[in-house]
Formats: sequence, C-alpha cells, structure tokens
Amino acid sequence: MLAHYGVIADPARVRDPNRKGTVENAIQHTQGTALRGRRFESLEEQNAFLMHWEENWASLRIHGSTKRQVQAMFEEEKPHLRALPVAPFRYFTESIRTVWDDTTVRVDNSSYAARPAPIGSTVLVRLYEHSLEIRDHKTQALLRIHPRAPHPGSVLLPESERPFNPTRQTAFLLSQAQAIGPHSRALCQRLFDTEGRLGQRSMWGIVGLAKKYSARILEQACTIALTGNVRSSKQVRLIADRVFEAALARLDQAPQAELPLTQNHPLIRPAAEYTEFFNLSARHRADPPQSETE
Repeated sequence: MLAHYGVIADPARVRDPNRKGTVENAIQHTQGTALRGRRFESLEEQNAFLMHWEENWASLRIHGSTKRQVQAMFEEEKPHLRALPVAPFRYFTESIRTVWDDTTVRVDNSSYAARPAPIGSTVLVRLYEHSLEIRDHKTQALLRIHPRAPHPGSVLLPESERPFNPTRQTAFLLSQAQAIGPHSRALCQRLFDTEGRLGQRSMWGIVGLAKKYSARILEQACTIALTGNVRSSKQVRLIADRVFEAALARLDQAPQAELPLTQNHPLIRPAAEYTEFFNLSARHRADPPQSETE
C-alpha cells in the first residue's frame, strides 16, 4: 500500500510521545464525533456519510490547537501535495497452496494453472475481488494471473498445458478401480484419456465410493456412466444412489417366504428330558434342605 501511494512509513519511537505525529488525533476525533453511536450496512454507506461530514462540518471547524479553520490550512498545503493514483489500492488476501499433480492449485474449490511452478512446490496465491495472482513463495515473483472462477468446480487450465503422461498415482488409481470391477476401471481409464491428470480427481472420487457402496452397485453405476458422457465422480455417485434405491425397492416388493418351524434337530432335546428337568426342580423347591443340627 505504501508503494502504491508513494509514501513512506515513519514509525514513532516507543514511550516517546513528543515524537508521535498529531495526525493520529484526527482518527480519534473522527471515531469520537462522526462515527460514535452509529452503525452502517456497508463500507460504501459509511464512506458517503464521512464525506458529507467532512465537507459540511469537519473542514469548516476551527482547529483547537492552531485556532484556524481546517479547510484554510488544507488550501495552504494543497499545492505541495501530489495527486493520488488513478486506480485505488486493490485489497487482497493471501494464502499458501501446493501445486497438484495436474499442475494446478485449488482455490475456493476451483483449479487454476500454476506453471511454471513445479509440481509439489508451494506458491503464494494473492486473491483479489475479480482476479487471482500466483506468485513464487520465496521471491514473490509473479507467475500467473487468472480471472476469478465464475462458480465452484471451474478449471482454468489451457488444453495445451494438461499433462496426459501417467504417473504412479495414475497406476494406483487404475489398480484400485480394477479391484472394484472392469467397468469401474474402464470408466477411470476414459477419464484419464480425455482429461489427463486433471481427471485423477474424479478417479479418486470414484474409487472412494467403494467405502459407501458394494462393488456390485458401483459396477452397475459405472456401466451406466460408460454409456453416457459422465466426467465426474459426483455424477457417478448420483447414479449409484439411484441403483441402490432401485435395489431396495425390488427387495421390498419380493414375496417373503414363510420359514418352516423345525421340530426335530440334533440340537433340540426330546420333550421327555425337559419334563424330567422341570419335575426335578419342582421337588427340590418343595423339599428344603435339612440343617446339620437336625
């Protein structure tokens, strides 16, 4: 911000009030006079109120220390002031991101191309209102500039920069898909062939569905997905939900056969033994044990 406006910060010494600038009193005066007890719905509304307050009250008042009008003193200083920049300072937020295997970084659930940053390295992401900058983590040198993604899930990666060569991660995902079934592997292979390493995120999602659905359900969902233009694990999950609900519906509609009552089995004792057992227990309760003194 200092570089943008061409000014220099001159910090005051600690516990040395004689060297502190009186400019801080203007902030205290504004907070205690103009803003005290007021609330605003937005920053623009507050700035509009302060502009009206400055023009109609603050600049016309007599300064307490100099005993002169504030506007008159400003007119004396105005010829010595430089003009403000044409564009205002753009506020931003910064975060550290890691470059994924597909040469992108993830910001707000969207993917942005990060080359020439190498895969696995960390970069500094500077997020503006309408744009995004990717900078070197150590030197802060500018690497890429992107417009903000219009909606979550967007991919800002040119086709010419998409890597299609398989890696160990690709082989691992295909082996996990093969463990589910041939249709799951075929779908993952098609995702990689059409989208390159960028498709590995959908492949991770499909493989992860095995924790929720059985291999049979997931294979049926992948079979349906192969007949259409399915390119995301979210769509496969929705198909798996429908397949699972259809299976439950068929199970509810199937006639329930009555289980036969087993009368004879090696583990079932004859009724005579139970009768003898109950008779013995009844006699034991009817004849209490004799004490030793008797």
